This record gives sequence, structure tokens and C-alpha cells, in this order.
Amino acid sequence: MSVAGGTVGDLFNVHHLALPMMVYTASPFLGPELGPIIGGFICQNADWRWVFYVLIIWSAVAYVAILIAVPETYGPILLKQRLARESQESGEESNSVAAKEDKDILSAVAHSCLKPMQLLIFEPMCLALCTFSAVILGILYLFFEVFPIVFGGVYGFSLQQSGFSFIGLLLGMSIGLATDPFWDRHYERLFAKSLAHPPPPELRLPPAMAGSVLVPIGIFWFAWTARPSIHWIVPIIGTSVFGTGVLLTFSGIFTFLVDAYPLFAASGLASNSFLRSCFAAGFSLFATQSMLSHPHEPW
Repeated sequence: MSVAGGTVGDLFNVHHLALPMMVYTASPFLGPELGPIIGGFICQNADWRWVFYVLIIWSAVAYVAILIAVPETYGPILLKQRLARESQESGEESNSVAAKEDKDILSAVAHSCLKPMQLLIFEPMCLALCTFSAVILGILYLFFEVFPIVFGGVYGFSLQQSGFSFIGLLLGMSIGLATDPFWDRHYERLFAKSLAHPPPPELRLPPAMAGSVLVPIGIFWFAWTARPSIHWIVPIIGTSVFGTGVLLTFSGIFTFLVDAYPLFAASGLASNSFLRSCFAAGFSLFATQSMLSHPHEPW
């Protein structure tokens, strides 16, 4: 996921980065929403092993597509490859071919892990945004645990119907994706007013600011309406608001990180991925316990 974000940053210039980055941001979230819908149908109508067969088939297709269609885009690597070709053609070994850094795998992995950690430790803005997005992703993964409890237990949904309850998140993120032209025009207006060249990366944050308002609205909407006396569509609409906020927040943060650290875009996104994955893994562990500790609640 980190390499993909860096690739998007390599392929598009600063004026056309918003839409590709928003599409990239949506992809890792639309997948987890489609997963329960597809998985619910599979588990209710076929052997559970088909969940894993489908994952293996899809992963194989994606892997082949990457091998065939995705080129190398990272500037320093392309330069090393070009210098190596020129050295081979001329028969002379160029001193600039620092490509021959005979690193073993262990030191290469350690070096790759070092830069994201440095950004988290020494860049307060990076740490603040990564922590914010980590909390939001943790809450999103709480939803994956809570939805079957709420819609299966409170509203009596079947397995595949519980999968369909994720459509609210899917729709909300699709709405967030559709707002890109507005944010694109907004960025152009801010860019025109900016006296700095290149423009400061903070100009990328307005979508995240809007998302930071929508996220708590969606959370409270869902929490206050998920009860038998209220129709099931109402909490699902709340998750749509939350989904829109999540997409806008992550889109603004991801684009900021790519803009702020252009040479280390993949490292910036790796630091974000590391922190939010830790939160997502941790939050999922206490979802059931937190609900069962309040047995007198309406759900």
C-alpha cells in the first residue's frame, strides 16, 4: 500500500494529484466493505473454503496485472538503471553507479524501516496526522466487528443481510469520491492565492478538515440510532456520513504526505500505514467486550 501511494505521487504532477490520490485512498476501504457482502453470500450459500479460494484467485489476477502493467516509477531507481545501461553499453564502469551498493537483504529491510520511523519521531505534523488517521481506521475496524452484532442481533439480519449492512459505508465513500471536482477547484483557488512556489502541502488538508467534522457526526448518528425502536436504515445512513468523512480525511492526509515528502512519499505513507494498522488490529480486539460490558443498553 505504501509503494502504491508513492507510485501515484511519481506518476502525476502536483496539479493533477488530487483525483488519483483520492481513487487510491478509496481502494483499500472499498475492498473491506465489499468483502463482507461477498463473504456473506459465499458463507451462506457455499462451503466456507470458497472465501479463501476467491481471495487466492483475486490475488493471483492482481499479481499478474502488476507484473504486466505496472512499471518502475521511483526516480533514483530509474537513474541507477539508466546509468547501469550506459555503463554496459560503453564498457566503462561509471563512478556514479552507486547502484552497486552491495547490501544484504537484512540491511536493506532495516534501511527501509528506518525512514518511516524517523518521520514519525522527528516530524510532528506527520505524527499528528498519522495518529488521527490511525484512530479513525481503528473505529472503522470496530464497525466490522460491531455490524454483525447490531444488525444480526438487534435487527435479526441473516448472514448475507448483515453483509449488506456495509453498503452504507460503501455508498458514503463513493459520495466522498464524487466530491473530488469540488476539492480540485478549491485547491486551484488556494494555489492561485498562494505566494509560495511550490505551494505549501498544507493546501491539501481542507478535505481532511471537512472529514474530521463528518466522522464524529457519523459515529454519534450510528450509536444513537442502532436500537430496535428505530428502523435499520437510520444507523446505516449514519455509517454513510462516517464513510464520506473517512474518505475525505484519508484523502487529504495521504495527499499531504506525498506533497510534503516527495522523495520519501512511500516512506511517509509507510509510517501512516504502520501506525493505523496497529490501531486497526488493536481496536478490533475489544469490540465485542465493550458491547457485552453494557448489557442493559438498548442493543
